[in-house]
Amino acid sequence: MKGLLIRTPWINLILNGQKKWEMRSRDTTHRGEFLLIQSGSGLIVGQANLVGTQKLHPAQFGQTKRYHCVDDLALLNRWCYAWILEDIQKFDTPIPYTHPQGAVIWVQLPSFEGAHFMR
Repeated sequence: MKGLLIRTPWINLILNGQKKWEMRSRDTTHRGEFLLIQSGSGLIVGQANLVGTQKLHPAQFGQTKRYHCVDDLALLNRWCYAWILEDIQKFDTPIPYTHPQGAVIWVQLPSFEGAHFMR
């Protein structure tokens, strides 16, 4: 199972349903369910489904703010790939994990024995 590292405050906006796009500097081929990891916390805080990606052009930055929630639109010159999220679920109780050395974007996580949080 993959987990995606997301910094605060972005992870909170995603978990609260305000942010539907995670902006990244690169595209990804991953599609499907993954776990949401609050960067620097050692905690898995939720899950989501990555349904697609879209490269934004500067003319789209302001028009799509309701999805990416980035106030400083100049940041999107670098972080121009929208990773489109659906089925976002916040866990009632975050799950601790051991962060593997060198993982920066995706974290390969072991199966969680008896976990009921994934469909």
